[in-house]
Amino acid sequence: MLSRLKVLACLSAALSFSCARAAVADGDPAAGNPADGEKKFYTCFGCHGIENYRNAYPDYSVPKLRHQHGSYIVAALKEYKSGERPHATMHAQAVSLSDQDMADIAAYLQGGAEVKPGVAVGKPPPQVAACVACHGDSGLGVAAELTPKPAVLAGQHVDYLEQALIAYRNGRRKNVVMNGMAQLLTSEADVKIAAEYFANQPSPLLTAKTSN
Repeated sequence: MLSRLKVLACLSAALSFSCARAAVADGDPAAGNPADGEKKFYTCFGCHGIENYRNAYPDYSVPKLRHQHGSYIVAALKEYKSGERPHATMHAQAVSLSDQDMADIAAYLQGGAEVKPGVAVGKPPPQVAACVACHGDSGLGVAAELTPKPAVLAGQHVDYLEQALIAYRNGRRKNVVMNGMAQLLTSEADVKIAAEYFANQPSPLLTAKTSN
């Protein structure tokens, strides 16, 4: 019988292939204007521009977005707009945005060149064996050209990562790759270990502010 690590390694390879197929299907987002994006982000600063601001219910930290991959931001906004990510406030914001609005906001948040893969601090635990196929050992991604880029996980709030993984695991968030990956985390302890590992990696992620 295959060990759990071997099973995870096989699934990791399969997920990597799934990411590559998704990249071909989704294509590149329209080029965004970061100056316009900062102006269009003004209503978002009320939550995403405050250090350690928390979602009301369930209670978790609002994610850091500055220096996140622009193509991931566009993909996430489209999922909030469609309802694939259920969140009343984010849905209300996203439905008002055109594709160009999303591209502009994403360009502002990314803030220049995309984050490059980095070197992990410490040995990845077995629980993240499948995650690293797309997110890399360091949580900063992999060298493969994936569009949209998977989220930068390094340095993100640990409770936000836990909440996101739980939502993928129970199907509240709809994403064919992430729903399958999250099922490999078979307990709350696994979710916490994965979230804590990536949250503690060195990161460029910041709370979005007009000064950064």
